Amino acid sequence: MKTKFGIAILALFLAACSGVQKPIDVYMVGDSTMSNKKAEVYPETGWGQVFDQFFNEQVTVHNHAVNGRSTKSFITEGRWQVVLDSLKSGDYVFIQFGHNDQKDQDSTRYTDPYGTYSQNLEKYVQESREKGATPILLTSIVRRKFDESGQLVDTHGEYPEAMRQVAQRMDVPLIDLQQLTAALVQELGDEPSKELYLWTEPTERYPEGRQDDTHLRVAGALTVAELVAVELTGLPLDLAEYIVLEE
Repeated sequence: MKTKFGIAILALFLAACSGVQKPIDVYMVGDSTMSNKKAEVYPETGWGQVFDQFFNEQVTVHNHAVNGRSTKSFITEGRWQVVLDSLKSGDYVFIQFGHNDQKDQDSTRYTDPYGTYSQNLEKYVQESREKGATPILLTSIVRRKFDESGQLVDTHGEYPEAMRQVAQRMDVPLIDLQQLTAALVQELGDEPSKELYLWTEPTERYPEGRQDDTHLRVAGALTVAELVAVELTGLPLDLAEYIVLEE
């Protein structure tokens, strides 16, 4: 009788434990649109800088994104190795590159969309998986550029499509930020969309103000981070259960 009672108690304990969320580490690798910013450039904000606001306390976000990096330079500078050495089973790796891979005048950063760019993405994916981590690919956020008719102009060429093909080929979760942000910025229109990007009034540090159509201000960073969080809730990943969104 005591044995049966003990087994019943153990079963209840194990059932309770199975519903407890375990801590999760999220690593982010990418460029300036994702990276943490220094206080002196406020209100410039990378969306990865505020991403932790959309998770519960069980998730720790490690933002390794750095201004100006491409899939190539992030590797050659040893930054990917630092992340790789930290990865363990159950972690997640968010991978967003493209803005600087385009810079064909800079051999330290430039990659061919369907050549070295795709190969580097495959390297990130494969090596993450070898550590037991789950990679997630994200296409680049759009630059705010409108033509005379008010239509948003694509500035990323073949890089987003190259990433989509890597995701399909390697069966990697993809969050298509290029499409998501394009739809948002187009809907807002030319002038209103400045509220997302780094358009600021003159200050002592920036006497002419800033008219930056690539980088985000706080509102833009929060908006992009929320877009990512919402997309995560629709993916078959355990991480989706840790998302916290306002009603």
